[in-house]
Amino acid sequence: MIIYKTADEIEIMREAAQVVSRTLGKIAEKIGPGVTGKELDQLAEDYIHSQDAVPGFKGLYGCPTTLLVSVNEQVVHGLPSDIPFKNGDIVSVDCGAVWNGYYGDHAYTFEIGEIDPEVKKLVDVTKECLYLGIEASNTGNRIEDIGFAIQQHAEKHGYGVVRDLVGHGLGKKLHEDPQVPNYGRRGRGKKIQNGLTIAIEPMINMGTERVKMMDDKWTIVTEDGLPSVHFEHDIAVVDGKPVILSTFDYVEEALSKKK
Repeated sequence: MIIYKTADEIEIMREAAQVVSRTLGKIAEKIGPGVTGKELDQLAEDYIHSQDAVPGFKGLYGCPTTLLVSVNEQVVHGLPSDIPFKNGDIVSVDCGAVWNGYYGDHAYTFEIGEIDPEVKKLVDVTKECLYLGIEASNTGNRIEDIGFAIQQHAEKHGYGVVRDLVGHGLGKKLHEDPQVPNYGRRGRGKKIQNGLTIAIEPMINMGTERVKMMDDKWTIVTEDGLPSVHFEHDIAVVDGKPVILSTFDYVEEALSKKK
């Protein structure tokens, strides 16, 4: 059952999302060659607590960490490690926080140093997919129209769209109805209504869409070992149109200062 949110609830969710946005901004300040996922994880946990919020992932479903850090062929759900990032890596950092009882949940894929131009194109196209999916999140459409927009753009560039993992409703729980696949048929699925709050998160692979789970029972990787990119925003539908509750502004500001 989809739980539609009131204007007041959406404002609380905006604050929760912004806690995550600011956390990712702190990650952007620190991330680079030689930095480890575990260092970022501690930074994020400390910062979220400083915002009168609590980490949204840690302890949920048995998750041992505040961040999920996925490198190169890791699609999502990578556990932070002591292995330093190196020049040419791409690193998806997924973060959640609970503020006043509501979840924020979003993700950014960082480029470490100079990355291969083909990988850079994958990063750029995946980010474009995110915003095309958001644009489709209006009351004239249905849920699968979101995935249709994402899938068409990704596959036009020859990329694989992950089927086994999807976006989701968001609220007092991290995962609510509806599921929001990154693929779909136009005009299918539940009608989009005002008060809908969802996390849209394209996971786009350079090669096959097929993925597999590693032995740690968390990390999902591409079956062919080629890179994968993941971006995620929190959205509310207000007055018929999508409103982005999260922001990449803090990340982009931090990254611009490092150039």
